[in-house]
Amino acid sequence: MIDGLKSVTVKLDIHPDPAGLIGADPGLAWLTDAVSLVGTGPVVRIDPGAGPRRFERASAAAAELLDNAQVHDPVDLPGTGPVVFGSFTFDPDSPGSSLVIPSTVFGCSERVCWKTTIDFGPGMNLVPVGPPPGRLTEIDDVLSETQWMAAVQEAVDSIDAGELEKVVLARMLSVRGREPLDHGQIVRNLRRSYPGCFTFCYDSLVGASPELLIRRLGDVVDSIPLAGSCPRGTSPGHDARLGAALKASQKNLTEHSLAVQTVVDRLAGYCERLIAEPEPSLLLLANLQHLSTKIQGTLRGSASALELAGALHPTAAVCGVPVAGALQTIRRLEGFERGRYSGPVGWMDRRGDGEWALALRCAELDGPRAQVFAGAGIVAGSDPAAELDETALKLQAVLSALPAINGS
Repeated sequence: MIDGLKSVTVKLDIHPDPAGLIGADPGLAWLTDAVSLVGTGPVVRIDPGAGPRRFERASAAAAELLDNAQVHDPVDLPGTGPVVFGSFTFDPDSPGSSLVIPSTVFGCSERVCWKTTIDFGPGMNLVPVGPPPGRLTEIDDVLSETQWMAAVQEAVDSIDAGELEKVVLARMLSVRGREPLDHGQIVRNLRRSYPGCFTFCYDSLVGASPELLIRRLGDVVDSIPLAGSCPRGTSPGHDARLGAALKASQKNLTEHSLAVQTVVDRLAGYCERLIAEPEPSLLLLANLQHLSTKIQGTLRGSASALELAGALHPTAAVCGVPVAGALQTIRRLEGFERGRYSGPVGWMDRRGDGEWALALRCAELDGPRAQVFAGAGIVAGSDPAAELDETALKLQAVLSALPAINGS
């Protein structure tokens, strides 16, 4: 058994802006309208390794630490007490998944702000928040736009041949700034531009995801899969026409229904009640609108938010249908390894409550360099040029939050 940690949470009389607590260097942050958390100081890092059981190992290690903790928490809200932050790679065979418990957490909800400090037991290995510099690998074979569109067409051909129903293909753009990139400023830029998203910082990974993979609060779970996108309009009327066309598009409705069905199928085994909205609604962001479906269930057991995230990943929103065939197609066609892009990122407290989003609209930072990611769902009838345009809009969401950059 690991020696227990000691956690003390106190209510704060002031209400600081959580985004203002994030420094220029790699850090830990989760910013939403409901609950915002910022981790600082040394951390205990949990490495669950790669492979299909990585979520199981991560959940067990987190439970051992949190269940044995001595906790003083008079605030007693989701996110108070000891909190574990985490980020997982998209591909189970890829290294790089981890959990961390920071020594200090500042939190804010709609009602109250708090500070949690943790005294780690003897023998726990405390390390800085971020990994060492030089973590990004130069990639020489990322596909050009023409090559990526050819990959999309190859995926469409596989779908037409009955080998797949859907596959998500991503692009990666490598860019370089004039000086080391300021993590905190980028996070604040993203939060300001996309206030309705899940803005996150997990060491070198920063982003503003629109997609909730899973939220658990007590016995209530929520998931909001997204699939199917179009640009925002240049006027209210144009915007409405684009949204109406998106909701009427059979191609986008098919793509969306596959994403919803994978979530419903996987959550069904954990819930005694599960309700999905009968029709998708529109999620409006600054530069895009998405088809969105809210799913809510009542847990029949005690599965934690992290366990549920592992059960859901990868959904059709980031991988495809069937999963095994889509994953093999992604590995064959994309031209780079995704790493933590499109994997679960989020947090969990000692109660098992928490929020996990898909790491979308994100970038990996290293000094002055950034690798920026975006993907598109490919189904029957997908047009390679239109899918390229969609990824360009999604890439711009992150590129616009970076300082002046030059492509590399």
